[in-house]
Amino acid sequence: MVLPLLLAGCNSHPLTDYRPLDKAGMWSSSMESLRKLKVSDAEIAQLVALKGAGVSDDMCISLVAAAHRHQHPFSSAASAGSLNAAGFSDQQILAIADNDQLDALSGDAVMLRLIGLSDGTVQLILERRMKGLRTMSSAEIGRLKNTGLSEREIVARIESGMTDAAADAEASAREKASAHSGTGFVRVHGRRH
Repeated sequence: MVLPLLLAGCNSHPLTDYRPLDKAGMWSSSMESLRKLKVSDAEIAQLVALKGAGVSDDMCISLVAAAHRHQHPFSSAASAGSLNAAGFSDQQILAIADNDQLDALSGDAVMLRLIGLSDGTVQLILERRMKGLRTMSSAEIGRLKNTGLSEREIVARIESGMTDAAADAEASAREKASAHSGTGFVRVHGRRH
């Protein structure tokens, strides 16, 4: 009977159960910070998933705070966890969360990493997307890279505002040229026996 009263802080939802966070390894001071943010049971479940993915207490709190600043509950554990697993820094993940675009950008951001682009180029692309600037999709960037364009050439196209349609046309032309290279008929001259 005393446990529910202890678990319900002054500013928290009176029935929110923080025990799953305790079991997930979150520090009591971090749980107190979350009580002040008035997290819900659904958010607790999201945070347990993040803790399971190895995300720090401070990062968990920051992600909830960012969601609350945008006036919605935190529900992006899968997106934040995939960014974390792909090697994005807490600072990069928080920048995306601060722009309220975790769910919108996480899949594309992970794909950019898988394409093999440098950290600087990935950051440039993500910043452009967060600002709403025209940027090719990761699929088209990957196609251009597979046709032999260098990262510098791809960045130049991104900065010039190349559309997906234009990237598709260029990638198709480059793929077609590559498929036909070396297939021309060559007559061999030589002596007959």
